[in-house]
Amino acid sequence: MEIRFDHTTLGQRVLFGAGAAAANIATALRDLGASRPLLVGGGHTAGVVDQVSEEFGVAGHIREVVQHVPAERAREAVALAQDVGADAVVAIGGGSATGLAKIVARDTGLPVVAVPTTFSGSEATDIWGMTEDERKTTGTDLRVLPRVVVYDAELTLGLPPDLAVHSGLNALAHAVDSLWAPRADPINRAMAGEGMRALVPGLRRLRADPEDVGAHEQVLYGTYLSGVALSSAGAGMHHKICHVLGGTFNLPHAPTHAVVLPYVAAYNAEADPESDARIAEALGAPHGAAGLWDLAREVGAPDSLGKIGLTEDDVDLAAELATAAIPESNPAPVSQENVAQLLRSALRGDDVRR
Repeated sequence: MEIRFDHTTLGQRVLFGAGAAAANIATALRDLGASRPLLVGGGHTAGVVDQVSEEFGVAGHIREVVQHVPAERAREAVALAQDVGADAVVAIGGGSATGLAKIVARDTGLPVVAVPTTFSGSEATDIWGMTEDERKTTGTDLRVLPRVVVYDAELTLGLPPDLAVHSGLNALAHAVDSLWAPRADPINRAMAGEGMRALVPGLRRLRADPEDVGAHEQVLYGTYLSGVALSSAGAGMHHKICHVLGGTFNLPHAPTHAVVLPYVAAYNAEADPESDARIAEALGAPHGAAGLWDLAREVGAPDSLGKIGLTEDDVDLAAELATAAIPESNPAPVSQENVAQLLRSALRGDDVRR
């Protein structure tokens, strides 16, 4: 069988170590030649923020971040970075902090040092997103790829157990969605597979003991691999649906991914049995969608879109917007009617195993 593909591996430094966040941030900034960073986030990591502030002349600090990156907040952040003469951006937080820093980087060219405190995976991608007039726009730009990622499992220990598993399932969605994304190839499939093999047992360990540092490290490792796979392959059907649900209907980011994922996996399973088998293997299940469904309930994820804010009145508009955004590369044919049916099943919490 002939193998042909065109793969790009994005250049990014990763500094990984529990309890080493402040030291690694300092190393990253010094090596970037930065001395006046703009801090974004860091609300519950005061110790790390204080240590960075002691060593560097912090140019400014945006403490409050909002999910889905509202355009007005993004423009304010860009203006602040320019006004204070920042020479780098340090994002300490989840996907919202990283997302805001990415817009600053896109519009100013400043390098980003991302310090995740959740398992969002945004730090591993060159994908940006911003919401304006109830529409979330996304794109790719190498300027937004964080130049350095600093992983410290001690920073994720403070996550509430529910948020931790929701965030981890969001990371799992990166791996799954990359399997049928527009630029899927053997290399990012391999990274997605290893990401899933790290995330699934890691999430189970995390649910059993939220203070297990080893579990946090395992999930962070899987999160990074899954994010790299998505960044290389591009966003597929799952992410396009979730972007609409978040940007237009303001559904919470990680729980939305956790709910929608099994339904998209079920939708594509017959058209892409190879990917379904990869997902099933990682989950130890007969089928990918069934395994994702069971895992979500095992770790305590929400079981329907209805429980996190979507209504029947929202479905048709959501289906229209999502259908227009879903890539043509999706293995199963996509129609507005089929996407609406998928959303109604997720709205009710229908069992995908039937």
